[in-house]
Order: sequence, then structure tokens, then C-alpha cells
Amino acid sequence: MDDLETRELRYFVAVAEELHFGRAADRLGIAQPPLSRAIRQLERRLGVQLFDRNRRGVALTDAGRVLLREAGGALDAVAAAARRTRRAGDPKRPLVLVTKAGASHELLRRLLDAQASEPGAAPVEVLLCEVGEQARLLRDGHADVALMHRPFDDLAGFDTEDLCVEGQVAILPAAHPLASRDRLTLADVRDVPDLPIARWPRLDGSYPDGPGPEVRTQSQLAQLVALGRTLLVIPASSRAWQWPEHVAVPVVDAPEVTTVIAWPPSSRSPAVASLVRSAAGLRDAAPSSPAGR
Repeated sequence: MDDLETRELRYFVAVAEELHFGRAADRLGIAQPPLSRAIRQLERRLGVQLFDRNRRGVALTDAGRVLLREAGGALDAVAAAARRTRRAGDPKRPLVLVTKAGASHELLRRLLDAQASEPGAAPVEVLLCEVGEQARLLRDGHADVALMHRPFDDLAGFDTEDLCVEGQVAILPAAHPLASRDRLTLADVRDVPDLPIARWPRLDGSYPDGPGPEVRTQSQLAQLVALGRTLLVIPASSRAWQWPEHVAVPVVDAPEVTTVIAWPPSSRSPAVASLVRSAAGLRDAAPSSPAGR
């Protein structure tokens, strides 16, 4: 069987997502008859039926659902390869380092200073994102390296270097009684009736059950804490965005968090290797994470 073509995969994905050949053709900017012929040809080459077609419409078969799952990853990989190739062809381009806004602020500052002091080192552009976005930006080629946190972030398939380990703090409204404590436990913050823990999306985008508000951005969360509507537990070094209306209290039995620098295993960039070496050189010096309050 011949190799699949990216054009065929794009056509298939459009039909699979629209479940309508006319809408898929409009989305692709082509006429419907050649799209239908392309899908039939793809089915013949694969030797399977990808769609059930009847008067009620179009539905994916089991084989079609498998191809939809695989095709998305394949098309993303092709797009990422193109981006990385274009970026590698520009000798003056900066490295792009992606990190959560406000996360590992002190470590990031020290890393940028260390890289800037290396003769001939590539400049570093910092791309700030929200929770859980670093893996996607690395995989699709928009970023070269990332600062990420184990066990919270998706590190599957990346090469990593551990940089530091730290505890966690609870971020609370300054007027709340718990904010006057010197230390807290997970039991203290797990079921506070008037201050439910904020719920971040899981890696698959779904939210855990619970009474706390669903949040996606740091700015949402900061305002909800300041309004006395929620609390959260985060790595101590992620407090860079803390407002004056917030108080941070150490949570002594919270799991430790490891900050890592991550990069795609396919990378052969000397500039990426240089930045990783700079990061590894910092790990023996303890980061000056802010204390509570």
C-alpha cells in the first residue's frame, strides 16, 4: 500500500469532523465531487470503510474513528516539522522558551541571565502561556524548550532535565481566618465551606468534580481569590502573580513539585543543547522561592 498523503488526511479529517461532505468541501475550499472521490480512493487504498453513508447522513465507522485519532497527530507532526525546519533555517532567530505565566519566576530569571552571559549563545524569547499549554506548544513547533512541572504537566514523549524541587503554598484571601496561620495541611484546605478549592482542567480538558469554580487563566484565579470566592494550592515559586489581597501559607504535607526543562527528543539544535546545559548548571543552587505571606 502506498504511503498516506497529508492532503488525503486533511480531506478525511474535514469530513470526519463535519460529518457532512458538503460542509467539509466548503471548509476545504473545493467542490464536493472531488472530495467524495478522494475519500472513496482512500478507503480502497486502506481496504476499510471509513464512513457509514445513508439517507440520514454520515457517521464514522470504528476504523474511521481510529484514523481520525491517528490523523490528527500525524498532521500536527508534519506541521511541527515544517515550523522547526523554517526556524532552523534562520540563524538569527531566538530560541523560544515557553512557561506558565508566573511559574518558576526566579529560576527563569536566573536561567535567562546565565544564557545571556554565554558567549555566542542564542537569544531567548519567552512565550508565556496558561496552565497545560506548554506540551502542545512544544509538540506543534511553536516553542523549542519549556519549563514544566512534574507531576502536573504532560511530559510524555519529551526529553527532560530536573532543575529543582519545591513545596507548595495555599493562596488565600488576606481577610480569611486561614490566612493568619503559619502553616497548613491539605486537610485544612480541602473542604473549607466558604472557600472551595479552584478547579483547573485536567490534561484532557475536563474538570474534576467539586464545588470550587472552574478556572482556565491565572487572571481569573487571582480575582476570584481576591474576592473571597476560592483558594488554591500551587508551587511556592509560582507566586509571582500574587496580589496584595492574597496571602500565601505553606502547605506542609502537599506533594513536592519538580521543575524541569523539557524539549522534543527529535531536537538536534546546538542552541537548545546550550540552553539545557545552562539550566542544568543552575540546579545545584537552591532557588530563592518566596516564603509565605
